[in-house]
This record gives sequence, C-alpha cells and structure tokens, in this order.
Amino acid sequence: MSGEVYITAVSKFLPNNPVSNDEMEEYLGKINDQPSRAKRIILRNNGIKSRYYALTRGGRPTHNNAELAAEAIKNLCNSRFRKEDIRLLVCGTASPDQIMPSHASMVHGLLQLPDIEIASFAGSCCASMQALKYAYISILSGNTTNAVCSGSEMLSHWMLAKYFENEYLSESKIRDNPLLAFEKDFLRWMLSDGAGAALLEDKTAGDLSLRIDWIEIRSYAGKMDTCMYAGADKDENGQILGWCRFDTEDWLNRSVFSLKQDTRLLGEHIVQLGTEFLRDIIRRRNFDINGIDYFLPHLSSEFFRNRIMEELAAYGIGIPEEKWFTNLTRLGNVATASFLLMLEELISSGRLKPGQTILIQVPESARFTYAYAHLTVC
Repeated sequence: MSGEVYITAVSKFLPNNPVSNDEMEEYLGKINDQPSRAKRIILRNNGIKSRYYALTRGGRPTHNNAELAAEAIKNLCNSRFRKEDIRLLVCGTASPDQIMPSHASMVHGLLQLPDIEIASFAGSCCASMQALKYAYISILSGNTTNAVCSGSEMLSHWMLAKYFENEYLSESKIRDNPLLAFEKDFLRWMLSDGAGAALLEDKTAGDLSLRIDWIEIRSYAGKMDTCMYAGADKDENGQILGWCRFDTEDWLNRSVFSLKQDTRLLGEHIVQLGTEFLRDIIRRRNFDINGIDYFLPHLSSEFFRNRIMEELAAYGIGIPEEKWFTNLTRLGNVATASFLLMLEELISSGRLKPGQTILIQVPESARFTYAYAHLTVC
C-alpha cells in the first residue's frame, strides 16, 4: 500500500445530440399544450445554452440511468485496464431508475462484471462526491487496489409534461397559489442527462494522473430545512411528507414524484454555507487557497457565479476568474455527474501540467450539503 490514491482516468457519456433552448419543449413537452411562461426567464438567469437528454423528440426514452453510467464506465476501459479488473464499483445519482435494487446493482448487472464489492449513494448533487470518497478510503485503507466511481443522471425523464398536467389542470390551485406554476416549472429548464466515471488506483498510470490530497464533505441538515425534494411534498406547516403518506390519486394531483425546489431557501443559504465550509477547511488544513491552479465549481446556474466570487472575496479567500473551469453553459446542470464532466473536459483540454492543483466544489441544496476535493497533477 503506497498511502496515496490517484485518479488515473476520467470518462464521460452524453446521450444523443445537444438540445438547444428553443428545442427543449419538443423533448419535454408542453404542460396543458401551453408554452412555459417561466422558461425564458429561467434560461436567461441560468445561462445554459445547450444540454443533453436521454430522450427523442416527443419524449421517448433512449437510455435509462444505469445504462448511462455503464456506458461512461466502459469508456474508462482500454487494453491496460479492462472492466473485468474492477475491484470496487461505487455509483452516485440523484435520479435512480427504481427504489430497489440499488443503482450500483443495476450498473453492475449491465456491465456483467465478476463478483465484486459495490456501493450506491443517492440523494442529490453530492452523491458522486460521496461515492468518490468511499472509493478513495477503500484504496487508502488497503481494502482494494482500484475502484471505479460514477455519477449519472437522467433527470429529463422526471421533467416530462405528462407528470405535471393533473396538477396544472386544477385551476383553483393555480388561483390560490400564483407561484405554483413557477415553483413546479423552475427545475424543468435547469437539469439535463449524462454520466461521468473515474478510475482510482493505488499508483499512477499513463501520461497523467491526479493524486487525491483530500476530500471534505459536510451536511447542514441539522440546522437547515429541506430545499429540494422528490417523492414527497410539504404540508401546510412546511414539513416534508414522503410519498407513502399520500393517497394514490394525490401522487399525480400534487405532483408528488416531481422534483421541486424552494428557491427562497436556495438563494438565501447555498452560497453562504459553501463559503463557511471552505473557510473552515482552510483553517484546519492550513490550506493556501492562492496556490490552486484550477477551480471547478459545480454551478446549478450562472446566476450564482458572481455571488460566489463576491462572497469568497469578502472573506479574503477570493479565486480569480481566470482559474475557474466550468462547462455549465454547454452541458447543462447534470447534478451528480457535473464535477466528473468538468474534470474529464479539463484533462482532455491538454492544459494540465505536473505539480498543478485543482479544487473541486460541489454544493447540494436538497438539505444543504457541501463537498470539496483537492487534487494534484502527477
């Protein structure tokens, strides 16, 4: 055991062709046969120009989530490292195909791997960072010599118009709560599909490897209310009730299985909590923020770019924009897969040189979790 863990390969799989802003409703559909009134405003603020959907025009699925993850993992493999060499498979997602079996079980089955250890992480955007840390600790402890970590999403399937129509047809609800149309429509124009995967090993390999220096994850659920949720709804007191607390007719009438977000909570807390956590990491690890070469923040929207920059600068830990590397505008918000897709693109760009360092930031608004990882190019 070397005492160090390296990311030796990163891959991606993006389904089908890029979808432009003007084409989105051709894939997701129009609720009540009416174009969205919120779409233009949301797209203007989030800055996304194109994204990928595991759908055809008209909304027919082309892949499921497990298939996206499996394709990304296949793209990791080559003559040096075959899929049969995988010793640990760890998968993260916010949009599993089913409640059970676990997402990792389904990916394992599709890949037809030998009998190995697997683990699944579900939730929201930090799920694949949690998967990465599990893989990292497994190798660091000597439990395995390699691991594959994936992050994958097929959120477009949750955003199809047919899942919202029953609730929108209830005119009294729209009249009593004029914000309903915006709250339920908001995430339809934010999220997209795709998968990324990383190979971790106990030694360097190939022309370029990334040493994992540390991974830090912190949940704020002990003091924060639920902000983003699916398979549940809030009662009149703002408390979350799971899907099994509702009658079956309410599953459609209240869009219980749709993805919802309290945009007020998001705006008030998501940037502030991430900055507080980074300040704590800097203090505990005596970490020099000025020494990083690349900053890869998972942005759900370009709206938050300036707010993050201003918040970091206000606390004396600003990161110059020339060090930022993002691809949100081209790939969209792919939730758990986003940091892997950024990392894959940065590696493929040919910019990285030995000795350079990378700081990854992943926020999760579900009940507010943050993850940071620090890598060194070898």
